Amino acid sequence: MCLEAIPPPSPSVTRRGVLAGAAALAGTVAVSGTAAAASSAGTVSSAGAARGGGTPAGGDLVIRGGTLLDPATGEVTENAVVVIERGTVRAAGREGSVAVPQGAETLDAHGHWVLPGLVDAHIHLSTAAEARDAVRQGATSARSGSTTFYQDIAVRELARHSPALAPRLTAAGVFVTPDLGDTVLADPDLTPLARLKDGVRSAEALRRVVEVNLARGADVIKTRVNERAGLPEQDPLAQVYSYEQLAEIVAAARRRGKGVLCHSYSEQGCHDAVTAGIRSLEHGAFVGERTLREMRRRGTYFTPTLTAIAGLAESTNPILAERGRTYLPVLKRAVLAAHELGVPLAAGTDSSGGTVRPIGREVELMRAAGLSALDAIRTATTGAARLLGVDRTVGRLGRGYAGDAILVPGDPLTDVTLLKRPTRVIRAGVPL
Repeated sequence: MCLEAIPPPSPSVTRRGVLAGAAALAGTVAVSGTAAAASSAGTVSSAGAARGGGTPAGGDLVIRGGTLLDPATGEVTENAVVVIERGTVRAAGREGSVAVPQGAETLDAHGHWVLPGLVDAHIHLSTAAEARDAVRQGATSARSGSTTFYQDIAVRELARHSPALAPRLTAAGVFVTPDLGDTVLADPDLTPLARLKDGVRSAEALRRVVEVNLARGADVIKTRVNERAGLPEQDPLAQVYSYEQLAEIVAAARRRGKGVLCHSYSEQGCHDAVTAGIRSLEHGAFVGERTLREMRRRGTYFTPTLTAIAGLAESTNPILAERGRTYLPVLKRAVLAAHELGVPLAAGTDSSGGTVRPIGREVELMRAAGLSALDAIRTATTGAARLLGVDRTVGRLGRGYAGDAILVPGDPLTDVTLLKRPTRVIRAGVPL
């Protein structure tokens, strides 16, 4: 899994250019993005409905009449009202207990459940179309699993300028991996690494990739300890970095206050990554009990990306299909064991290559692994928000939280599959 080859932009593009380009993109596509936000279920009323959405401050909206679920407490409020002003929740509660501004734009949510926007904690967003697909499927916040040429940093800026067009994104920049391939063209400061005979393995080379990422504005660092499961010619249990190399990456990131997420499969690889100090373990199909106990002790998160592993089983390639069929039940058992031990879980789809899978599918698979419906929902709301460090603004619909929400046509505590197809998505107070 993780990362498809994409043609590079000019290597002369600087971080300033990435941010400026994202701002320009936001300005040119905001109008079309807003126009596309047609009503599908739940009616928006009042003169305010004609206003353009996607401004940096967000929109004003009242969601009225639905059943509100707070994932943090499990509390269910019927006939609820959520008041969003300038993209932020100002009040939420039962009808009659919340003051509603006169003349406010209103979204009728009767017959629907209202939840906070979901969080995809592992996704590869390389284009504006992918970013739009993710947010419209309910992932209003996300963490990048890296991109080939810093596209995720531009997507992050796009989201800030035009929230209706992209999820708020924690960007990982480029992969810290032994073979950078064409990624050496992503930044002039990376090109000297192309002449390294053994690839990015020395302490100096590892630090260089981390430092270039951080100079470009990455929020987190992504690395690997094992080869890829999604390439039939690779062995996902083969280890590519040692404990010492992983510790070097973690130390370089920590010097700038950043965490590390690590692509991993084998038990030894998982254990080396966790003890080296990573913030979250990605995939982790064969993670064992000793490593899970260490994760609980350290507070290391587990992002199993069940959706991606399930996708392998559907591959037309017989090696990948067999890999998926073998890995998925093992990974489900690991997820349940982690949950029962108290290891924090986060939902992530590992979507890449132009196909964006709904984050609701990951919730469905968490439930299938043995979590309760509420705990499965938490992996894509409060749990993932804590991993991203945004739990004071994302993952709930309470005062001061982001005005991101989804509407589903039934009780997700009874049927979590409803989250795969939200009836309506609201991003920063703008109905999409």
